[in-house]
Amino acid sequence: MIILPFNDVECSYMSCCGKLICNGCRFCLPREHCPFCNTPAARGDEETIKRLSDRIEKYNDLHAMIMMSAYYRLGWHGLPVDQSKEIELLQRACELGSATAHHNVGTKYQNGNGTEIDMKKAVHHYQIAAMMGNMLARHNLGYAELENKNYPRAMRHFMIAAESGLKDSLDMVKQGFTQGDVTKQDFEKTLRDYQASCDETKSEQRERAAVIQSRNVE
Repeated sequence: MIILPFNDVECSYMSCCGKLICNGCRFCLPREHCPFCNTPAARGDEETIKRLSDRIEKYNDLHAMIMMSAYYRLGWHGLPVDQSKEIELLQRACELGSATAHHNVGTKYQNGNGTEIDMKKAVHHYQIAAMMGNMLARHNLGYAELENKNYPRAMRHFMIAAESGLKDSLDMVKQGFTQGDVTKQDFEKTLRDYQASCDETKSEQRERAAVIQSRNVE
C-alpha cells in the first residue's frame, strides 16, 4: 500500500482493466494474472494491441493512449514506426487532461521529433503538465529557465522537482548551491524533502524491479 512513484516509468499499466501498479508488485507477482481483475496476461502482439485499442475506443483511457503512442514511436508489438500516429494519440490525451501526454508533447517540440522545434510550445505544454504535478515537466522548465539565464526561477523549478524525489533535479540544486544560486537553507530543506519523498516510495520489491529493468535495457 505504498504510494505510487511519480515517474510513470516505475509503474506498469494493466490493459485488461486500466489500472496502474508499481513495478515492484508487477515484477514480483508469482503469477501471470492481473492482481486487480485476475485476467491472464496478453498473449502476443495482436492481443496486446487489441486490449489497448478497446480501452481507447470504449473508455477514452488516457494511459492506453500513452502506451499506444509509445508503441508507435518505437515500432513495438507489430506496429510500424509512425510519429504522426504517436502525436495524434498524445494530443488526444492532452485534450482529455493527461499530464504525461502534455510532458511528452513538450519533449516533441523541444527536440523536434516529428514536429518543428518550438520552445515556446514546449514550455507551454511543460507548464500545463507541471501544474498538474508532473515533475519531469517541472525539471524541464528548470532547464528552459537556465537557457534564458533566469537562474532563480530555474532553481525554484529544480527544488520543487527534487523535493518530490527527482534525482536529476537534486543534482541541479547541488550545482546551484555550489555556484551561489541556492541558499544553504534552501539546499538543506531540499535535501530533507528529497530524502523524505524517496523513503515514502521506497521498498525492497521496487529496488529489485529497478534491477530487472536495468538488465532488460542492457
